[in-house]
Amino acid sequence: MIDTKEFYEYLLDNSIDFFAGVPDSLLANLCACIKMNSPKEKNIITANEGNAVAMAAGYHLSTGNIGCVYMQNSGEGNIVNPLLSLVDEDVYSIPMLLIIGWRGEPGKHDEPQHIKQGKVTLSLLEAMGTKYVVLTDNYKAELQTAIKYMKTENKPYAIVIQKGLFSSYKIEIEKSNYHLTREDALKEIISNLKDEDIIVSTTGKTSREIFEIREYNKQGHSNDFLTVGSMGHTASIAYGVAIGTTKNVWCIDGDGSFLMHMGSIGVIGANLPNNFKYILNDNNAHESVGGQPTCTKSLDIPSILKACGFKDVIVAETNDEIKNAMKRLSIEKGIALVLHTKQGSRENLGRPTTTPQENKLALMHKLGVR
Repeated sequence: MIDTKEFYEYLLDNSIDFFAGVPDSLLANLCACIKMNSPKEKNIITANEGNAVAMAAGYHLSTGNIGCVYMQNSGEGNIVNPLLSLVDEDVYSIPMLLIIGWRGEPGKHDEPQHIKQGKVTLSLLEAMGTKYVVLTDNYKAELQTAIKYMKTENKPYAIVIQKGLFSSYKIEIEKSNYHLTREDALKEIISNLKDEDIIVSTTGKTSREIFEIREYNKQGHSNDFLTVGSMGHTASIAYGVAIGTTKNVWCIDGDGSFLMHMGSIGVIGANLPNNFKYILNDNNAHESVGGQPTCTKSLDIPSILKACGFKDVIVAETNDEIKNAMKRLSIEKGIALVLHTKQGSRENLGRPTTTPQENKLALMHKLGVR
């Protein structure tokens, strides 16, 4: 096991002091250490991983220093374009250190959305011509090899992180003025839905909580599409479902997901169908992967949604406010609901006991697709 603070300080000792990326559960301890010890301007929690690669490239242009980009391996898909068309040796040839959490590593149990990505993590790096090492306790020698390569070749280098490599490091969670947890809010939302209403929910704990609420209510799961992967695309999935049915389709999104591919909201808002119902839970955090903050505290999300085509946005933080908002959303077109909740979830929160394909087929059957 690597001492997390010592690893962080070793990066600083080698002039790697700018960090950008999207938090990952396997990197939660490292991300917490970076968050608690780096100046705010030297650690940017980005909307998506490609965003982070571009920032690290810009930082190199203005300083000559190597930037560090952290991500889950699912983020490799978001870095393909800037990695190959911006920093590649055949274009601008810009070095940066990529730290990649290896979810779904072959031979280790993980959730279904990580299995394929775990299998192709290393081969994707190879296909992009990105040199890498699977980091071990001998990290200082391995980092020296990486640093020498980046400086002499002016190319990115990836270090791949296996589960449990870093020692524990706790992040300080900012105190919230909100009273409802996300699960409290979801219970209220679900209690105000009709039997025929469809839910498309974002990845992480949101979908897990919806599954357990349905279990507790003995309602079944055929009305729900639980987005277990593809973070940032929940709204687009829900929009596609809404186009193909007359039933109300309730998109339950999260702030991290909303930020990751926010441009899709503009496209959806310009083409809003009557039955697309958008709910954004904003707890100012990437809670499912360690509680790292999002930037939504500094954003006027209702104004963003209105600018994207929603005619009105309701903000709610109590059960009564949610109940009243649900009444309007169910009958009016172009109304969005922004929920303010506090961080926190049950320690015994389970995971869906149905497979993604079972979830898909049950929903399609509910929608009359045979």
